[in-house]
Amino acid sequence: MTLDIKTMSTEIRQLEPKSLWNKFADLNAVPRPSKKEERVIAFMKNFGENLGLKTVVDEVGNVIIKKPATQGMEDRITVVMQSHLDMVHQKNNDTAFDFDTQGIDMFIDGDWVKARGTTLGADNGLGVATIMAILESTDIPHPAIEALFTVDEETGMTGAMGLKGGLLSGGILLNLDTEEDDEIGVGCAGGIDVTAKRNYEEEETPEFKVGYAISVTGLQGGHSGMQIHEGLGNANKIMNRVLFDGFENFGLRISSIDGGSLRNAIPRESNAIIAIDAVHEDAFLLDMALVVNTIQRELKTMEPDLKISVSKCETPKSIMDLGVQEGFTRAMYAAINGVYRMSADIPGLVETSNNIARVLVKDGSIHVGCLTRSSVESAKIDLMNTLRATFELTGCEVECSGDYPGWTPNMDSAILKVMKPLYKELNGEDPHVAACHAGLECGILGQNYPEMDMISFGPNIKGAHSPDERAQISSVQKYWKFVLAILKQIPKA
Repeated sequence: MTLDIKTMSTEIRQLEPKSLWNKFADLNAVPRPSKKEERVIAFMKNFGENLGLKTVVDEVGNVIIKKPATQGMEDRITVVMQSHLDMVHQKNNDTAFDFDTQGIDMFIDGDWVKARGTTLGADNGLGVATIMAILESTDIPHPAIEALFTVDEETGMTGAMGLKGGLLSGGILLNLDTEEDDEIGVGCAGGIDVTAKRNYEEEETPEFKVGYAISVTGLQGGHSGMQIHEGLGNANKIMNRVLFDGFENFGLRISSIDGGSLRNAIPRESNAIIAIDAVHEDAFLLDMALVVNTIQRELKTMEPDLKISVSKCETPKSIMDLGVQEGFTRAMYAAINGVYRMSADIPGLVETSNNIARVLVKDGSIHVGCLTRSSVESAKIDLMNTLRATFELTGCEVECSGDYPGWTPNMDSAILKVMKPLYKELNGEDPHVAACHAGLECGILGQNYPEMDMISFGPNIKGAHSPDERAQISSVQKYWKFVLAILKQIPKA
C-alpha cells in the first residue's frame, strides 16, 4: 500500500500554524508502532538529509539532526529539542484498521483534532512535528539546535536508555512531551515492568458443563500514569471480579481470558470463555445480572458506557486446573491496581501506582503484565515486591524488568527561570510548575548528560493511549507561540 502523505488529511493541513500541522500530517502517514520504527526512522533520516543538515542515526535507532543558529543567535546556549518517534497503537474493537500499513485517519471536531477509531499519535507526534517545522524554517530565530528523536519510548524507553554520552553538546533540553498547555514539567516518575507467569495442567471439561462468553467493553481506557488517579475502570480487575463471584457461587471454571494490551494503557476490554454446571445455568444468569448491575452502578459516573455481557457459547474443550484457578483469581483480587500512595511533598501528585495492564490465560499458560510507577525509587521497589509476593504465593514466577529512573525536580533550573515569566507575559497567568506521574525520558537522558538543564512542556492532549486521544487546536496555537518565544530568549553561552 502506497501512502500519499501530501494529500492525506487535507483539512488538518489548513490549520494554523500550518508548518506544524503539515509536518504532523506527514508524520501520521507513516506507521510507527513501538519496536517497529524502521519506517519512521528512515522517514526522519531522509527529512534531515533533504534539508542538508547533519543527520545521524545511532546504534539503537535514535535520529539526531543538527541545525546551526540563525544570524545573531550564534552566542546562545545550544538547545536540544527532544520528542519520541513511536506512538501507542490502540483501536476500538469495531474499527477495521491495520496499523502496519495505514496512516492515521484524522478529522476535526470543533476545537479538537481526532482520529477515527484509533489513537491519534499526538503523543508525541505533535512534539516531533514542532521540531520538524523549526528545522525546516527559514524565518524563525533560534540558537543552534540539536534535534533528538528517540525510539521506543512507549514500551521500554530503550531509545533514551541507549543514547550514549558525547553525541549531544547542548546545555538545555526541551522535552515536548507534556500534555497540559499550562504546565511546565520539572520531574516525572520512574517505572518497572512486573510480569507474573506460570504454566498449569488443563482439565477436560466435564460433559455436564455448558460454555459462556463474558466480555467487558466500553471503558474509556487512557494513560496509565497521567490518568491513574481518575477512577477509571480497569477491564482486567472488573473481569476478575465477575469470574470470582461465579466461581464462589456456582463453581465457574475458566477456560481462557484475554484482557488489556499495552502496559502503559489502562485496559479497556477483556474477554473470557468459561464453563458452569448446566444445572445452575438459570441461577448463574440471574446472579450475573445482579453483579453486572452492581458494577455498572458503582462506575456509572466515570464509565457510563461500560458493558458487561454474558452470552452462551460452545462449551470449551478444556478448563484451568481447579487449584490454580482458585489461586489465580485470589491473586488478581489481591494485586494492587491504581494509586498506591500520593506524594507527601507535592500536593495532588500521585507518587506510586500500578496498572494491571495485560492478562492472558490460554493453553495452559498464565501471563499477567503490570507497569509500576513511582517518583520515589524506594517506593517503586516496595510496590514491586508487594506485587511479586502476591503472585509468587500462587506459584507464579515473577520477572521485574525494564526498570527506568524518575526525573528529580530542579526548581533552580535556569531555563525554568526563563520560561515562567515568559509564559505569564504571553498568557496573563502563571504556569503550573509540576512533576508528573508519567514516564518522561528526561531522567534517563540525564544519566549520560547530567549537566544538561531539562524542562518539559506541550499542548493539551486528552485521552492519550486510547482511541479517544485528541489534540486541542487552540492549545497547539498557544503552545507554538510559547516555543518560538522560548527560542528567542535562550540565554547566552
